[in-house]
Amino acid sequence: MGILIEGANFASKFLRGNGITLQKVRDEIFKMRGKPDMYFFSPEHPPLTEAAQTTLDWAIDEKLKSGENGEITTSHLLLGLWKQEESPGHQILVALGFNDDKAKELRSFISEPTFEGDS
Repeated sequence: MGILIEGANFASKFLRGNGITLQKVRDEIFKMRGKPDMYFFSPEHPPLTEAAQTTLDWAIDEKLKSGENGEITTSHLLLGLWKQEESPGHQILVALGFNDDKAKELRSFISEPTFEGDS
């Protein structure tokens, strides 16, 4: 949801271009998990689930392996989420039509030398 909420990043545009919207993601979360209880946490230190931490670690590793300079983008995070097949995020993406072909398409965009990430 965070990728879509920000809205101006490449990954959110890619998702919306493939019919995956914030409202559709919210609807899928409610179907899978029910309506969540409200809880509060510091916006500076939100809690990370194990799947979220694994996604972040994957994105960092992939960026380092690529040898490219620059930041880890929301696109790297989206691909990291896609790799976590048991995670709710991956399951939501599947339910909304994201697949390996879409992941390959996204990977090809971010591996282009002219890709500027989220700028």
